[in-house]
Amino acid sequence: MTESRTPNPAADLRDAGLRVTAARVAILEAVRAGDHLGVDAIAGNARDRVGHVSLQAVYEALHAMTAAGLVRRIEPAGSPARFEGRVGDNHHHLACRSCGTVTDVDCVVGHAPCLRPAGDAGFLVEEAEVTFWGLCPGCRSRSR
Repeated sequence: MTESRTPNPAADLRDAGLRVTAARVAILEAVRAGDHLGVDAIAGNARDRVGHVSLQAVYEALHAMTAAGLVRRIEPAGSPARFEGRVGDNHHHLACRSCGTVTDVDCVVGHAPCLRPAGDAGFLVEEAEVTFWGLCPGCRSRSR
């Protein structure tokens, strides 16, 4: 699993050519400590760490961090964007149709990209983004 490049978010931001601020460090720490968090949860976590951080600043920081490869943005169908710190390994996701929980699952088979389309239409496939949908253990036990 690839959680982060170093245990130091400030160094990761600097190495990615991004400006290091207390808010950006708090945002990156929130993403890495969380589990597929949405923007509101990341903003709340960052505010708990450093005080006031505008929602716009959180969106801008997440956009920059995603572009720099420090975080990964996922968008399960019917759900707002979520962010994770596990980057660079082409893993997939399990999503609960009932409660919306999302969790990581390692590559289905082989090396990245895990899956090859039957017809590639001339594309050079570099990544496969797969979401498996079902019910998490908690929702399964509640439905019984």
